[in-house]
Amino acid sequence: MSNSELLRIEPVELQFPFELKKQISCSMQLTNRTDSYVAFKVKTTNPKKYCVRPNTGVVLPRSTCDVIVTMQAQKEAPEDMQCKDKFLLQAAVVSPGTTTKDITPEMFNKESGNRVEESKLRVAYVPPPRPPSPVREGSEEGSSPRASVSDNGTINQTSEYNTSSRVYVEPKENTTEVKALISKLTDEKNSVIQQNKKLQQELELLRRGSSRNRGGIPFLYVIVIGLLGILLGYLLKKT
Repeated sequence: MSNSELLRIEPVELQFPFELKKQISCSMQLTNRTDSYVAFKVKTTNPKKYCVRPNTGVVLPRSTCDVIVTMQAQKEAPEDMQCKDKFLLQAAVVSPGTTTKDITPEMFNKESGNRVEESKLRVAYVPPPRPPSPVREGSEEGSSPRASVSDNGTINQTSEYNTSSRVYVEPKENTTEVKALISKLTDEKNSVIQQNKKLQQELELLRRGSSRNRGGIPFLYVIVIGLLGILLGYLLKKT
């Protein structure tokens, strides 16, 4: 906070969260501490680097005004992240009813007998804010471990780690059920294969007997073979 009698300036140090190739803005608030109209003007040692809005204005008695200072995108980081730029804020008492359009350079000329105060503002680079950490699945954003007190005075700590442990048990049970189902289907498949082999042997015996008696394959044998193939294919597809 400045010690100016006309305007109180907050903050007296302009802090920019420095990032390369990005415009960065910060604000300062001017508070008129008097019962008079106070005009102000903001100057900087590096006008091409900064944009000040508004750079001139009038603060009404016992009121405030916000000023936004924007630093243009920088291609290179300064050495040791030190900034030598400075700002100068001039304040002068003006006639009641004065507006921004009425402000002239002569108003801030002390030699003209005007009441003028000057405040110097420093510039500092600060690290950019860190991005928020991702929220873990199963936990609420911004939540912290909770503790509860039981009837005997024991503190029961509930944390995200405990919640994760409970969630981790469920996949084990599901895995056991899946393994049991796969084992059952495998047994059924093997049983079908064995039955198929047995039927093929019996049909082979029937074919040989039929060949000796009639000299050909009976029509019933062909039908049985076809049905057997369809049944086997269905069971193998199901497993």
